[in-house]
Amino acid sequence: MTSYFILNFMPLMILLTLWAMMYVNKDVKIPAANYFSASIIIMLILTIISTFNIYNDISGMTAAQTARTIKLHLISSTVSYILRPCLILMEVLIICNNSKYKFLYTIPAVINAVIFSTALFGSEIAFHIGDDNHWYSGPLRPSAYISQLVYLVILFFISVNSFRQKNKRKSIVLVLMFVQAVLVSLLEYNAVEPSYTDSVTALCMLEYYIYLSTVYRQELNDRLDKYVDEIEAAGFRLRRLTTEVIAAFANSIDAKDKYTHGHSSRVAEYARKLAEMNGKGEDQCDEVYYAGLLHDIGKIGIPESIITKEGRLTTEEYDMIKQHPTLGAQILGNISEFPYLSIGALYHHERYDGRGYPEGLKGTDIPETARIISVADAYDAMTSRRSYRDPIPQQKVREEIVKGTGTQFDPEYARLMLHLIDDDLEYEMSEHAESTGLTELNEMIIDGYRTSVTDGILINTFMTTISFSLMSDEEATGISPTPSIILFDSLDGKVHTDEKEIADLNYFEYGELMYDMTVNVEGARTIQSRIRNENSGRVSKNGDYVIEAVRIRDHALLRIFGQSMNAEIIIALPDNTRFMYIGFTGDHCCFRDFDIVKSEVESPEGYIPRIAEEISFIKGPSGDIPNVQIDGYRTAHSEGIPVRDGLKFTFHSKCLPTARLVWHCPFIDLFGSDTGVVNDYSYRDLAFMRFDGEFWECDPNCSARLNVIKTAKFQGWDAWKKFNQDGFDTEVLFRVDDNKITVITENAGISIRNTAIIAEVDKTVYAAITGDQVAITNIRIS
Repeated sequence: MTSYFILNFMPLMILLTLWAMMYVNKDVKIPAANYFSASIIIMLILTIISTFNIYNDISGMTAAQTARTIKLHLISSTVSYILRPCLILMEVLIICNNSKYKFLYTIPAVINAVIFSTALFGSEIAFHIGDDNHWYSGPLRPSAYISQLVYLVILFFISVNSFRQKNKRKSIVLVLMFVQAVLVSLLEYNAVEPSYTDSVTALCMLEYYIYLSTVYRQELNDRLDKYVDEIEAAGFRLRRLTTEVIAAFANSIDAKDKYTHGHSSRVAEYARKLAEMNGKGEDQCDEVYYAGLLHDIGKIGIPESIITKEGRLTTEEYDMIKQHPTLGAQILGNISEFPYLSIGALYHHERYDGRGYPEGLKGTDIPETARIISVADAYDAMTSRRSYRDPIPQQKVREEIVKGTGTQFDPEYARLMLHLIDDDLEYEMSEHAESTGLTELNEMIIDGYRTSVTDGILINTFMTTISFSLMSDEEATGISPTPSIILFDSLDGKVHTDEKEIADLNYFEYGELMYDMTVNVEGARTIQSRIRNENSGRVSKNGDYVIEAVRIRDHALLRIFGQSMNAEIIIALPDNTRFMYIGFTGDHCCFRDFDIVKSEVESPEGYIPRIAEEISFIKGPSGDIPNVQIDGYRTAHSEGIPVRDGLKFTFHSKCLPTARLVWHCPFIDLFGSDTGVVNDYSYRDLAFMRFDGEFWECDPNCSARLNVIKTAKFQGWDAWKKFNQDGFDTEVLFRVDDNKITVITENAGISIRNTAIIAEVDKTVYAAITGDQVAITNIRIS
């Protein structure tokens, strides 16, 4: 009794597991799901029949009761033998679901059903139930195995075919089912009553269902991934189309003026970058970008004669130009799905101090998108060519943004734009950037003395080698070329003769070297040359030249190699702070095939013989720590002092003679270190504060809170720069509260109270004095 119960309980539990899995995976559309459902029903019926058939004892029954029991046993056994091939048929239909011959497999089941149904009519050819209510085999009883045999053959061939098709998962599952079916067939063949057939059959169905649900779920996931990819691709194409349409519209506006071509696209890119730097999400950055593309759309309603006018506008013309924000908002206001477009167009000329137009909004009352576009628009306007001026050099642009912080521009976005300028991310306009145009110059003809000069080549501590060919100007055949080299500095790396350009671009000429090594000294302290009339071996033919140039601190060295001579020139520059370019010019010259190679290794100190004393601006008395002269951006630092609450620096600051910009002033550097020495092995740059109010985080674990106020003492930036140039005594106080370090100072009306919030620094935090083009003396620590 117990064994019969176990035999019926096992397939029941497997069926319940199968049913539970089908319920859980109902979202997976398996093509053979109906066959699985039919199989479960058949298995449940067989289980019930098997449970009924275990009761064979008819002792104590009346004749009528015995006859009725035997009749029920006969019917249930017949149904059982008819259903078992049907169950196998279900499995075959599941496995061969995609086969067009699958219904041929019903033939064995039909034959089996006909043979075993004869028992209902008294035939004993398949089986019969004796008077003792026991089951007895007939001569055709083995026909019950026809379906099973066909099933095994199908399992075997499909398994082999799956293996050949490299479907290993299916092949493994089918082999497992084949082995189980063979074993149970052998067990049942040797037994009179069915043993574990139902359990193994249910187990095989469960195994194959697990396989199918896994495969089809993977296919479902793949389809979903494909649909997602297609939707994303469609969305990308739609966004790209939107961007291209808007960009084309914006470019059509920019095209009205040759000097503003590409302006809207550049403003949009800068604005997006600023939004990204401020942590905006992708959607917000896209909104800023599209608003930037269309910020000037109102210019479509401004007469072209005004937009393209050469030179300055009259008051009336400027008033008309000032209408373009309102016109732009009217044009874009009907696009209800994208309201930010009209906001960007309407408010991008508002000023943070409330002195802008058209509505005179102030501070954060100006929509954030417009505040972002405002600084991006101003940056591109200054760095682009206009009918009345060339592009303003990057350093001058940077200074204008510093001056406009908190007045024209939102302080946060002005600060981020300054970061972009300092990092020079894809802008190619940083101060003293080397020109690449010279290497692309195939030929340059100079038919009169200094009528043309090449772009300057920046000379620094990395040895620069320049080679070129020189011949006479074709229009002056027979006249020997007279080349010369101009040594100079300027913000844009070009030679200038116009007095206004000289002033605006800080042009400074050190001197000029002529073909015969005649030296014209201008701003240099002295220039010494040495000529050898011998072949250096560096050039192979007449007219070819090779020049080597290097600059270390306040000295520069040029070596010139020709076919019949070579020369060495040493230039003592007036200071360490200026840059040095060389430009090629002359009279009746034709320069060809310039090639420039810069060494990857810096030349060491002492490489250039000194011909003049180094100029020092810190020879005065020292305080508690040595004086420090900073010739360029953070090129030197004072000793580091551990930061503590109440720490105070007092010192005298004076800009160097070359200082000309607002940030040519002292800085306070905060850094982590084990030794307190800047740039040693343990140095970790955290943040620094400029006396013009700028505060920069240099470490991702450091953030800043800015509090910069222009007091009544502030008389404008020009006065502030003069205050720095004249020199002043100052005091810097440090307040420390846990991980917050506040730097406090006030100079010429700039009141600064900036806080660095520092996290996860396992080193002592130090403060040092540095800066840009400034001399720091008489430093006192208390």
